[in-house]
Amino acid sequence: MKPPLLQVRNLRIEFPTRRGTLVAVDEVSFDIAPGEVLGVVGESGAGKSLTGAAIIGLLEPPGRIAGGEIKLNGLRIDNLPYEEMRKVRGREIGAIFQDPLTSLNPLYTVGRQLTETIVTHLNISMAAARERAVQLLAATGIPAPERRIDHYPHQFSGGMRQRVVIALALAAEPRLVIADEPTTALDVSIQAQIIALLKRLCREQGTAVMLVTHDMGVIAETADRVAVMYAGRIAEIGPVADVIHRPQHPYTVGLMGSIPTFEHDVPRLAQIEGSMPRLTAIPPGCAFNPRCTHVIDRCRRERPDLRPAGAAQAACWLLAS
Repeated sequence: MKPPLLQVRNLRIEFPTRRGTLVAVDEVSFDIAPGEVLGVVGESGAGKSLTGAAIIGLLEPPGRIAGGEIKLNGLRIDNLPYEEMRKVRGREIGAIFQDPLTSLNPLYTVGRQLTETIVTHLNISMAAARERAVQLLAATGIPAPERRIDHYPHQFSGGMRQRVVIALALAAEPRLVIADEPTTALDVSIQAQIIALLKRLCREQGTAVMLVTHDMGVIAETADRVAVMYAGRIAEIGPVADVIHRPQHPYTVGLMGSIPTFEHDVPRLAQIEGSMPRLTAIPPGCAFNPRCTHVIDRCRRERPDLRPAGAAQAACWLLAS
């Protein structure tokens, strides 16, 4: 086993309000090794994107890291001053966001944005930076990169803009990429190309990827391991094949049951009753207990920690019996 590139330990993210402090991410821990893709999946509001934002130092105020630590290659980065974190972001950690239009400046050509990023983080000339920018556009599958480098973002389709964003994320050869819903709003064929591109980068460059998504199909195709989040905590984490085919947490079982398959013809898909609790109304004990069909008294009183469940780990009292 390779030593982890990214280590997140007991991460806690809070939002102070006039009515009290809201805990959005609570005691989350995981590792990502070089060349590994960790998928992070869950419903909207589970804390997936907030966890990624905390790692790259882009939490929106008043959100704050209130506990735990984040280490990149053994060095703690969650307590770095703003300017120091700026050097890490882009150089050591790349980011791919959901909407490429919000990541690209509409007033500058994609070539200018790429070369500025490269020159900022790598000690090379503008001519060499432009040459690298062309190579990055070609590597991400953009045709005629020598010509397209001088085009503006609005001259690219949605899928091509997302490829430009991936090229930007990789411009300074980061060791870790945080990909937040990189295939949302793209058609299925483009999704497949983006997934194949991310997998190739991991294989060829040893880049570690944290892939945040709500799409289990993308997770199944891309990730090596998967972490299922619910109400700010990790409900289950383990190898992707085990979590998908042999889920241990009732929430993961419900997620898997809600996905149609070609293998079994069922008259009706499974449904998880209710909805994820608001931050102001997270129940005591296991946060999933109001929606769980296997709930026991202990679930309502005590909050479970992750415990071994086959090849995976799950936070469920049913595994203790």
